[in-house]
Amino acid sequence: MSNAPTPTSLHLFGLDELQKRWGWFLGLGIVLILLGTIALGASVLMTLATMVFIGWLMIVGGIVEVVHAFGIKNWGGFFIDLLTGILYTVVGFLIVANPGATAVTLTLLIAMFLIFGGLFRIVTAIIVRFHNWIWLLLHGVVNVLLGVLIWRQWPISGLWVIGLFVGIDMIFNGWSLVMMGLVAKKLPTENQDT
Repeated sequence: MSNAPTPTSLHLFGLDELQKRWGWFLGLGIVLILLGTIALGASVLMTLATMVFIGWLMIVGGIVEVVHAFGIKNWGGFFIDLLTGILYTVVGFLIVANPGATAVTLTLLIAMFLIFGGLFRIVTAIIVRFHNWIWLLLHGVVNVLLGVLIWRQWPISGLWVIGLFVGIDMIFNGWSLVMMGLVAKKLPTENQDT
């Protein structure tokens, strides 16, 4: 019995559309790989740009929430809605006004998260010892090492870590789209006999 998709199953899961447009996935993947590589080379700029982008998102979200609060001011949660919107807007302006300090602070939080999360994984792997526990242990060790490396270089690491992470994410996302596009190209079409 073959596990290959049939033309009917291709249509049900939208794979026929994926097969027709495989080139778009391939192209987008290549663009993301290139942008991710640029981000790695300009990690400081990418870090600052990311912080400014997050700040503006918070500003817009805060303004929308304030408008929403006044739109339904007879609601019992008016003040919570209003204060949340004001908080979002103020914090957004603080981030946009000083993206470097925000990145440095966020990087310290990321380092602490990696260290404590890694220690938790290590302890869990050693105590529970479930099937393939070694992978959880390895994950924990890698997290602790990354966290310590970031923390030891802090506050300088705050200027490049976020940009580095964004670049790496873009590269991996791009490669997954490239692979999906190449696999989709090989899918059978509806006109082929099964």
